[in-house]
Amino acid sequence: MSLKWTILSAALASALIISGCSKETASTNEEKPAAEEKAGKEEQVKSDTEEQGETEPEALVASYKEAVAELDKAKEDKEVDFAKVEEIYISDLQPLVKKRDEEFGEQIDQTLTAALAAGKNEEMNPVVVRQLFDKLMQKEFFQTVRHEFAEIDENWGNKEEVTKEYEEAMAFYSVLQGTVEKRDAAYESNMQDVISGGFSEIQSAIENDDKLAFSLGKQVVDKTLMKTFYYAVGAVPNGYATKASESAKTDETEAMIQQSEGWAFYQSVYPYLQKNAPEEADYILGQLDLQTEAKNIDAYKINRAFVRGFGKIALHEYEESKEAFGEEKGTVTAIEGALFINMIENDIKEILGEEETAKLNENAQAYLEAAKAGNKEEADKYMPLLEESLNNLIQKAQ
Repeated sequence: MSLKWTILSAALASALIISGCSKETASTNEEKPAAEEKAGKEEQVKSDTEEQGETEPEALVASYKEAVAELDKAKEDKEVDFAKVEEIYISDLQPLVKKRDEEFGEQIDQTLTAALAAGKNEEMNPVVVRQLFDKLMQKEFFQTVRHEFAEIDENWGNKEEVTKEYEEAMAFYSVLQGTVEKRDAAYESNMQDVISGGFSEIQSAIENDDKLAFSLGKQVVDKTLMKTFYYAVGAVPNGYATKASESAKTDETEAMIQQSEGWAFYQSVYPYLQKNAPEEADYILGQLDLQTEAKNIDAYKINRAFVRGFGKIALHEYEESKEAFGEEKGTVTAIEGALFINMIENDIKEILGEEETAKLNENAQAYLEAAKAGNKEEADKYMPLLEESLNNLIQKAQ
Protein backbone atom coordinates (compact mmCIF):
# COMPACT_ATOMS: atom_id res chain seq x y z
CA MET A 1 0.00 0.00 0.00
CA SER A 2 1.47 3.37 -1.03
CA LEU A 3 2.08 6.19 1.43
CA LYS A 4 -0.43 8.41 -0.39
CA TRP A 5 -3.08 5.68 -0.22
CA THR A 6 -2.39 5.20 3.50
CA ILE A 7 -2.77 8.93 4.18
CA LEU A 8 -6.01 9.11 2.20
CA SER A 9 -7.51 6.03 3.83
CA ALA A 10 -6.64 7.45 7.25
CA ALA A 11 -8.48 10.65 6.29
CA LEU A 12 -11.51 8.63 5.22
CA ALA A 13 -11.51 6.72 8.51
CA SER A 14 -11.16 10.01 10.41
CA ALA A 15 -14.36 11.36 8.88
CA LEU A 16 -16.29 8.40 10.26
CA ILE A 17 -14.80 8.71 13.74
CA ILE A 18 -16.02 12.32 13.79
CA SER A 19 -19.38 11.08 12.53
CA GLY A 20 -19.69 8.64 15.42
CA CYS A 21 -18.94 11.37 17.96
CA SER A 22 -21.49 13.67 16.37
CA LYS A 23 -24.31 11.18 16.82
CA GLU A 24 -23.78 11.45 20.59
CA THR A 25 -24.32 15.20 20.27
CA ALA A 26 -27.47 14.55 18.28
CA SER A 27 -28.74 12.26 21.03
CA THR A 28 -28.10 14.92 23.66
CA ASN A 29 -29.98 17.50 21.60
CA GLU A 30 -33.14 15.40 21.92
CA GLU A 31 -33.37 16.57 25.52
CA LYS A 32 -33.91 20.22 24.51
CA PRO A 33 -37.27 21.78 25.41
CA ALA A 34 -39.95 21.06 22.84
CA ALA A 35 -40.39 24.71 21.82
CA GLU A 36 -36.66 25.15 21.23
CA GLU A 37 -36.46 21.90 19.28
CA LYS A 38 -39.42 22.88 17.09
CA ALA A 39 -37.90 26.29 16.38
CA GLY A 40 -34.65 24.58 15.40
CA LYS A 41 -36.44 22.24 13.02
CA GLU A 42 -38.33 25.10 11.41
CA GLU A 43 -35.07 27.00 10.91
CA GLN A 44 -33.46 23.87 9.38
CA VAL A 45 -36.36 23.43 6.94
CA LYS A 46 -36.15 27.10 5.98
CA SER A 47 -32.38 26.85 5.53
CA ASP A 48 -32.68 23.72 3.39
CA THR A 49 -35.26 25.37 1.15
CA GLU A 50 -33.13 28.46 0.65
CA GLU A 51 -29.95 26.46 -0.03
CA GLN A 52 -31.51 24.00 -2.43
CA GLY A 53 -32.92 26.76 -4.57
CA GLU A 54 -34.52 25.49 -7.76
CA THR A 55 -32.62 22.17 -7.88
CA GLU A 56 -35.21 19.41 -8.14
CA PRO A 57 -34.61 15.82 -6.95
CA GLU A 58 -34.82 14.54 -10.54
CA ALA A 59 -32.01 16.89 -11.57
CA LEU A 60 -29.82 15.74 -8.68
CA VAL A 61 -30.46 12.10 -9.56
CA ALA A 62 -29.59 12.82 -13.21
CA SER A 63 -26.32 14.47 -12.17
CA TYR A 64 -25.41 11.50 -9.98
CA LYS A 65 -26.08 9.11 -12.86
CA GLU A 66 -24.01 11.22 -15.24
CA ALA A 67 -21.06 11.20 -12.83
CA VAL A 68 -21.29 7.44 -12.27
CA ALA A 69 -21.53 6.82 -16.02
CA GLU A 70 -18.23 8.65 -16.49
CA LEU A 71 -16.64 6.75 -13.60
CA ASP A 72 -17.89 3.46 -15.06
CA LYS A 73 -15.24 3.83 -17.77
CA ALA A 74 -12.72 2.71 -15.16
CA LYS A 75 -14.34 -0.73 -15.04
CA GLU A 76 -13.70 -1.04 -18.79
CA ASP A 77 -10.07 0.04 -18.38
CA LYS A 78 -10.81 3.34 -20.12
CA GLU A 79 -9.60 6.75 -19.05
CA VAL A 80 -11.96 8.59 -16.70
CA ASP A 81 -12.43 12.34 -17.04
CA PHE A 82 -12.12 13.09 -13.33
CA ALA A 83 -12.25 16.83 -13.99
CA LYS A 84 -15.72 16.33 -15.45
CA VAL A 85 -16.84 14.27 -12.45
CA GLU A 86 -15.45 16.86 -10.05
CA GLU A 87 -17.31 19.61 -11.90
CA ILE A 88 -20.59 17.67 -11.72
CA TYR A 89 -20.05 16.97 -8.04
CA ILE A 90 -19.13 20.52 -7.06
CA SER A 91 -21.79 22.29 -9.10
CA ASP A 92 -24.70 19.88 -8.61
CA LEU A 93 -24.24 17.38 -5.79
CA GLN A 94 -21.94 18.98 -3.24
CA PRO A 95 -24.57 21.40 -1.87
CA LEU A 96 -26.84 18.45 -1.05
CA VAL A 97 -24.00 16.49 0.56
CA LYS A 98 -22.96 19.48 2.67
CA LYS A 99 -26.53 19.92 3.90
CA ARG A 100 -26.72 16.28 4.95
CA ASP A 101 -23.30 16.55 6.61
CA GLU A 102 -24.55 19.47 8.67
CA GLU A 103 -27.85 17.80 9.47
CA PHE A 104 -26.42 14.42 10.48
CA GLY A 105 -23.07 15.58 11.85
CA GLU A 106 -20.88 13.85 9.26
CA GLN A 107 -18.06 14.68 6.84
CA ILE A 108 -18.97 12.78 3.70
CA ASP A 109 -18.20 15.80 1.50
CA GLN A 110 -14.61 15.71 2.74
CA THR A 111 -14.42 12.01 1.92
CA LEU A 112 -15.88 12.37 -1.57
CA THR A 113 -13.68 15.35 -2.37
CA ALA A 114 -10.56 13.47 -1.23
CA ALA A 115 -11.48 10.37 -3.25
CA LEU A 116 -12.11 12.32 -6.46
CA ALA A 117 -8.85 14.24 -6.02
CA ALA A 118 -6.99 10.97 -5.50
CA GLY A 119 -8.47 9.60 -8.71
CA LYS A 120 -7.59 12.74 -10.64
CA ASN A 121 -4.00 12.68 -9.32
CA GLU A 122 -3.65 8.94 -10.01
CA GLU A 123 -3.13 8.24 -6.31
CA MET A 124 -5.96 5.70 -6.13
CA ASN A 125 -7.22 2.91 -8.35
CA PRO A 126 -9.96 4.57 -10.45
CA VAL A 127 -12.32 1.62 -9.90
CA VAL A 128 -11.98 2.12 -6.14
CA VAL A 129 -12.78 5.81 -6.61
CA ARG A 130 -15.82 4.84 -8.66
CA GLN A 131 -17.09 2.51 -5.93
CA LEU A 132 -16.50 5.02 -3.14
CA PHE A 133 -18.29 7.78 -5.04
CA ASP A 134 -21.24 5.58 -6.01
CA LYS A 135 -21.81 4.00 -2.60
CA LEU A 136 -21.27 7.18 -0.58
CA MET A 137 -23.64 9.11 -2.82
CA GLN A 138 -26.18 6.33 -2.29
CA LYS A 139 -25.72 6.95 1.43
CA GLU A 140 -26.45 10.65 0.89
CA PHE A 141 -29.63 9.87 -1.06
CA PHE A 142 -30.65 7.48 1.75
CA GLN A 143 -30.07 10.26 4.27
CA THR A 144 -32.07 12.60 2.08
CA VAL A 145 -35.00 10.15 2.07
CA ARG A 146 -34.78 10.31 5.87
CA HIS A 147 -34.65 14.10 5.67
CA GLU A 148 -37.83 14.18 3.59
CA PHE A 149 -39.54 11.90 6.10
CA ALA A 150 -38.53 14.29 8.89
CA GLU A 151 -40.05 17.18 6.93
CA ILE A 152 -43.27 15.22 6.43
CA ASP A 153 -43.40 14.69 10.18
CA GLU A 154 -42.68 18.38 10.83
CA ASN A 155 -45.28 19.63 8.34
CA TRP A 156 -47.99 17.07 9.05
CA GLY A 157 -51.40 18.60 8.48
CA ASN A 158 -50.28 20.55 5.41
CA LYS A 159 -51.37 17.99 2.83
CA GLU A 160 -49.95 19.84 -0.18
CA GLU A 161 -46.53 20.23 1.43
CA VAL A 162 -46.22 16.67 2.75
CA THR A 163 -47.38 15.26 -0.58
CA LYS A 164 -44.55 17.15 -2.27
CA GLU A 165 -42.06 15.84 0.28
CA TYR A 166 -43.35 12.30 -0.21
CA GLU A 167 -42.79 12.62 -3.97
CA GLU A 168 -39.27 13.94 -3.35
CA ALA A 169 -38.51 10.98 -1.08
CA MET A 170 -39.67 8.64 -3.85
CA ALA A 171 -37.42 10.42 -6.36
CA PHE A 172 -34.36 10.09 -4.12
CA TYR A 173 -35.21 6.46 -3.40
CA SER A 174 -35.06 5.72 -7.15
CA VAL A 175 -31.24 5.85 -6.86
CA LEU A 176 -31.31 3.07 -4.27
CA GLN A 177 -33.80 0.82 -6.01
CA GLY A 178 -31.18 -0.94 -8.14
CA THR A 179 -29.17 -1.81 -5.01
CA VAL A 180 -32.29 -3.25 -3.37
CA GLU A 181 -33.13 -5.32 -6.45
CA LYS A 182 -29.56 -6.64 -6.66
CA ARG A 183 -29.68 -7.86 -3.04
CA ASP A 184 -33.13 -9.37 -3.61
CA ALA A 185 -31.68 -11.38 -6.48
CA ALA A 186 -28.66 -12.46 -4.43
CA TYR A 187 -30.67 -13.57 -1.38
CA GLU A 188 -34.04 -14.44 -2.94
CA SER A 189 -35.64 -11.82 -0.71
CA ASN A 190 -38.51 -9.40 -1.35
CA MET A 191 -37.19 -6.11 0.02
CA GLN A 192 -38.27 -4.14 -3.04
CA ASP A 193 -41.89 -5.25 -2.49
CA VAL A 194 -41.66 -4.44 1.23
CA ILE A 195 -40.31 -0.94 0.52
CA SER A 196 -42.98 -0.33 -2.11
CA GLY A 197 -45.56 -1.38 0.46
CA GLY A 198 -44.09 1.04 2.98
CA PHE A 199 -44.26 3.93 0.54
CA SER A 200 -47.86 2.98 -0.33
CA GLU A 201 -48.72 3.01 3.36
CA ILE A 202 -47.20 6.48 3.68
CA GLN A 203 -49.17 7.73 0.68
CA SER A 204 -52.44 6.37 2.11
CA ALA A 205 -51.60 7.85 5.51
CA ILE A 206 -51.20 11.30 3.94
CA GLU A 207 -54.49 10.96 2.08
CA ASN A 208 -56.30 9.78 5.24
CA ASP A 209 -54.49 12.10 7.68
CA ASP A 210 -53.31 9.06 9.68
CA LYS A 211 -50.10 10.09 11.46
CA LEU A 212 -49.48 6.70 13.08
CA ALA A 213 -49.77 4.91 9.73
CA PHE A 214 -47.19 7.33 8.31
CA SER A 215 -44.82 6.63 11.21
CA LEU A 216 -45.14 2.88 10.73
CA GLY A 217 -44.71 3.06 6.96
CA LYS A 218 -41.66 5.28 7.37
CA GLN A 219 -40.03 2.68 9.61
CA VAL A 220 -40.70 -0.09 7.10
CA VAL A 221 -38.94 1.88 4.34
CA ASP A 222 -36.06 3.04 6.54
CA LYS A 223 -35.23 -0.29 8.20
CA THR A 224 -35.63 -2.29 4.99
CA LEU A 225 -33.10 0.02 3.33
CA MET A 226 -30.80 -0.62 6.30
CA LYS A 227 -31.33 -4.33 5.71
CA THR A 228 -30.32 -3.82 2.09
CA PHE A 229 -27.03 -2.21 3.14
CA TYR A 230 -26.43 -4.99 5.68
CA TYR A 231 -26.97 -7.59 2.97
CA ALA A 232 -24.46 -5.72 0.80
CA VAL A 233 -21.80 -5.64 3.53
CA GLY A 234 -21.97 -8.37 6.13
CA ALA A 235 -24.55 -10.99 5.22
CA VAL A 236 -23.38 -14.44 4.16
CA PRO A 237 -22.48 -15.50 1.51
CA ASN A 238 -22.84 -12.48 -0.79
CA GLY A 239 -21.70 -9.56 1.36
CA TYR A 240 -18.60 -7.64 0.34
CA ALA A 241 -16.80 -8.70 3.52
CA THR A 242 -17.01 -12.31 2.34
CA LYS A 243 -16.18 -11.40 -1.25
CA ALA A 244 -13.12 -9.35 -0.30
CA SER A 245 -11.72 -11.98 2.07
CA GLU A 246 -12.14 -14.67 -0.60
CA SER A 247 -10.69 -12.55 -3.42
CA ALA A 248 -7.67 -11.70 -1.27
CA LYS A 249 -6.49 -15.29 -1.68
CA THR A 250 -5.96 -14.84 -5.42
CA ASP A 251 -6.42 -11.20 -6.52
CA GLU A 252 -5.34 -8.35 -4.24
CA THR A 253 -6.66 -5.63 -6.55
CA GLU A 254 -10.12 -7.17 -6.80
CA ALA A 255 -10.13 -7.68 -3.03
CA MET A 256 -9.26 -4.00 -2.47
CA ILE A 257 -12.09 -2.90 -4.76
CA GLN A 258 -14.60 -5.15 -2.96
CA GLN A 259 -13.33 -3.95 0.41
CA SER A 260 -13.89 -0.34 -0.66
CA GLU A 261 -17.45 -1.22 -1.71
CA GLY A 262 -18.12 -2.87 1.64
CA TRP A 263 -16.59 0.06 3.55
CA ALA A 264 -18.62 2.63 1.61
CA PHE A 265 -21.92 0.72 1.91
CA TYR A 266 -21.28 0.30 5.64
CA GLN A 267 -21.34 4.06 6.17
CA SER A 268 -25.12 4.00 5.67
CA VAL A 269 -25.65 1.90 8.81
CA TYR A 270 -22.55 2.63 10.91
CA PRO A 271 -23.87 5.74 12.77
CA TYR A 272 -27.08 3.95 13.81
CA LEU A 273 -25.20 0.82 14.87
CA GLN A 274 -22.49 2.80 16.65
CA LYS A 275 -25.03 4.65 18.78
CA ASN A 276 -26.61 1.46 20.13
CA ALA A 277 -23.90 -1.20 19.82
CA PRO A 278 -20.57 0.69 19.70
CA GLU A 279 -18.30 -2.30 20.28
CA GLU A 280 -19.75 -4.23 17.35
CA ALA A 281 -20.02 -1.16 15.12
CA ASP A 282 -16.39 -0.15 15.61
CA TYR A 283 -15.13 -3.71 15.16
CA ILE A 284 -16.80 -3.86 11.73
CA LEU A 285 -15.46 -0.42 10.84
CA GLY A 286 -11.94 -1.47 11.76
CA GLN A 287 -12.19 -4.65 9.72
CA LEU A 288 -13.37 -2.81 6.62
CA ASP A 289 -11.07 0.19 7.11
CA LEU A 290 -9.12 0.82 3.92
CA GLN A 291 -5.90 0.60 5.93
CA THR A 292 -6.71 -3.03 6.82
CA GLU A 293 -5.35 -5.51 4.30
CA ALA A 294 -8.15 -7.51 2.72
CA LYS A 295 -6.44 -10.79 3.60
CA ASN A 296 -6.96 -9.93 7.28
CA ILE A 297 -10.72 -9.43 6.97
CA ASP A 298 -12.68 -12.00 8.99
CA ALA A 299 -16.07 -12.17 7.27
CA TYR A 300 -17.50 -14.59 9.86
CA LYS A 301 -16.69 -12.28 12.78
CA ILE A 302 -18.08 -9.30 10.85
CA ASN A 303 -21.32 -11.18 10.28
CA ARG A 304 -21.62 -12.15 13.93
CA ALA A 305 -20.86 -8.58 15.02
CA PHE A 306 -23.77 -7.40 12.85
CA VAL A 307 -26.05 -10.03 14.41
CA ARG A 308 -25.11 -9.04 17.96
CA GLY A 309 -25.40 -5.36 17.11
CA PHE A 310 -28.84 -5.57 15.50
CA GLY A 311 -29.97 -7.92 18.27
CA LYS A 312 -28.98 -5.30 20.86
CA ILE A 313 -30.82 -2.62 18.89
CA ALA A 314 -33.96 -4.78 18.81
CA LEU A 315 -33.77 -5.17 22.60
CA HIS A 316 -33.34 -1.40 22.94
CA GLU A 317 -36.40 -0.75 20.77
CA TYR A 318 -38.50 -3.13 22.87
CA GLU A 319 -37.30 -1.46 26.07
CA GLU A 320 -38.44 1.89 24.66
CA SER A 321 -41.74 0.32 23.61
CA LYS A 322 -42.36 -0.86 27.19
CA GLU A 323 -41.59 2.60 28.57
CA ALA A 324 -43.88 4.35 26.06
CA PHE A 325 -46.64 1.74 25.92
CA GLY A 326 -50.00 3.24 25.07
CA GLU A 327 -48.38 6.13 23.20
CA GLU A 328 -47.56 6.40 19.50
CA LYS A 329 -43.87 5.89 20.28
CA GLY A 330 -44.66 2.58 21.96
CA THR A 331 -46.17 1.25 18.74
CA VAL A 332 -43.47 2.70 16.48
CA THR A 333 -40.65 1.16 18.53
CA ALA A 334 -42.53 -2.15 18.56
CA ILE A 335 -42.43 -2.30 14.78
CA GLU A 336 -38.78 -1.21 14.82
CA GLY A 337 -37.95 -4.15 17.06
CA ALA A 338 -39.70 -6.52 14.68
CA LEU A 339 -37.92 -4.98 11.68
CA PHE A 340 -34.48 -5.43 13.25
CA ILE A 341 -35.33 -9.08 13.90
CA ASN A 342 -36.35 -9.40 10.26
CA MET A 343 -33.06 -7.78 9.23
CA ILE A 344 -31.06 -10.74 10.52
CA GLU A 345 -33.68 -13.49 10.16
CA ASN A 346 -31.46 -15.68 7.97
CA ASP A 347 -28.69 -15.48 10.56
CA ILE A 348 -31.10 -16.23 13.40
CA LYS A 349 -32.19 -19.40 11.62
CA GLU A 350 -28.58 -20.51 11.40
CA ILE A 351 -27.80 -19.70 15.04
CA LEU A 352 -31.05 -20.62 16.84
CA GLY A 353 -32.71 -22.92 14.32
CA GLU A 354 -35.88 -22.72 12.24
CA GLU A 355 -38.28 -23.47 15.10
CA GLU A 356 -36.91 -20.84 17.50
CA THR A 357 -36.81 -18.27 14.68
CA ALA A 358 -40.45 -18.93 13.82
CA LYS A 359 -41.41 -18.48 17.48
CA LEU A 360 -39.43 -15.25 17.70
CA ASN A 361 -41.21 -13.84 14.63
CA GLU A 362 -44.61 -14.93 15.98
CA ASN A 363 -43.93 -13.28 19.33
CA ALA A 364 -42.72 -10.09 17.65
CA GLN A 365 -45.88 -9.92 15.54
CA ALA A 366 -48.13 -10.69 18.53
CA TYR A 367 -46.45 -7.98 20.61
CA LEU A 368 -46.83 -5.47 17.77
CA GLU A 369 -50.55 -6.20 17.47
CA ALA A 370 -50.94 -5.81 21.24
CA ALA A 371 -49.07 -2.49 21.10
CA LYS A 372 -51.30 -1.23 18.28
CA ALA A 373 -54.37 -2.19 20.30
CA GLY A 374 -52.98 -0.74 23.53
CA ASN A 375 -53.51 -4.12 25.22
CA LYS A 376 -50.80 -4.12 27.91
CA GLU A 377 -51.91 -7.38 29.51
CA GLU A 378 -51.49 -9.17 26.18
CA ALA A 379 -48.22 -7.37 25.41
CA ASP A 380 -46.77 -8.42 28.77
CA LYS A 381 -47.14 -12.07 27.75
CA TYR A 382 -44.79 -11.67 24.82
CA MET A 383 -42.17 -9.20 26.01
CA PRO A 384 -40.29 -11.67 28.27
CA LEU A 385 -40.24 -14.21 25.43
CA LEU A 386 -38.78 -11.65 23.03
CA GLU A 387 -36.14 -10.60 25.52
CA GLU A 388 -35.17 -14.19 26.28
CA SER A 389 -34.78 -15.11 22.59
CA LEU A 390 -32.81 -11.98 21.71
CA ASN A 391 -30.46 -12.33 24.69
CA ASN A 392 -29.93 -15.99 23.73
CA LEU A 393 -29.15 -14.91 20.16
CA ILE A 394 -26.63 -12.29 21.26
CA GLN A 395 -24.89 -14.77 23.55
CA LYS A 396 -24.62 -17.42 20.84
CA ALA A 397 -23.56 -15.02 18.05
CA GLN A 398 -19.91 -15.02 19.12
